[in-house]
Amino acid sequence: LALSAAFTFVIMMFNIPIPGGSTGHMVGGTVVACVLGPWAAVISLSLALTIQTLLFGDGGITTLGANCFNMAFIMPFVGYYVYHVGMAGSPGQKRRLGGIAIAGYIAINMTALAAAIELGIQPIIASSPDGRPLYAPYPLSVTIPAMAVSHFLFFGPIEAIGTAMVVSYVFKTNEAMLYKPVYNPLKSLWIGLIILIILTPLGLLAKGTAWGEWASEELIALLGYVPEGLKGLEGLWTSLMPDYNIPGFNSHAKSAVGYIISAALGSSIIVLIIYLAGKIWKR
Repeated sequence: LALSAAFTFVIMMFNIPIPGGSTGHMVGGTVVACVLGPWAAVISLSLALTIQTLLFGDGGITTLGANCFNMAFIMPFVGYYVYHVGMAGSPGQKRRLGGIAIAGYIAINMTALAAAIELGIQPIIASSPDGRPLYAPYPLSVTIPAMAVSHFLFFGPIEAIGTAMVVSYVFKTNEAMLYKPVYNPLKSLWIGLIILIILTPLGLLAKGTAWGEWASEELIALLGYVPEGLKGLEGLWTSLMPDYNIPGFNSHAKSAVGYIISAALGSSIIVLIIYLAGKIWKR
């Protein structure tokens, strides 16, 4: 559980640019759900998202609940049941890899659809007397196509390929995990996580902001104003290491080092929390 939570935390630091200037990342919810079960995935992803938000200001404190519902609940359950209902009984490693890739693709698209609906209904349920949206500014006619196209064409395939690659690695290093929970050595999987942590600065290469996660200056450029509700929430939470940066680490090289330190720190905190929770549970 600790390994899977740390994995999802780290994998979400790899931002990937797409045409149009937006960025996104793999989530890994289907991988965790198919290996440990959907409820374990709920715990893993919720913890990873919480650490992201509280310590690094990634995702936003006011959207944590929605992010957990979308990525830590919808995605694991959709991915798990698509895989187990449609492909789990298929013989052969290649067919299982194909099945879990399809499950990951469908799951992240359902997650994106949920987020699009949540964003798109904001102008309906929260607007000022002059009709301006207080929070998310775009209606369903904009949010659904924007999220659907980017995930259908780009982030869906990325999630599918990444999911298949991770499961292929598990096949080679600890295949028993894919069939039932076992307490066997996980050294090779921890090594894989460490390699991912070292590679996290690749996420800094992506420029731009994920669709719907705009800062105030970006909203002004898009709309000409910042919605009043969002203005009132500015400064609500100040994270210790915003955007995975260490204060004073301003050069490109230092930013890369700071990114690695952030990945290692976040992963260590996640592992420690789950370790302590396990100790308390055993009592």
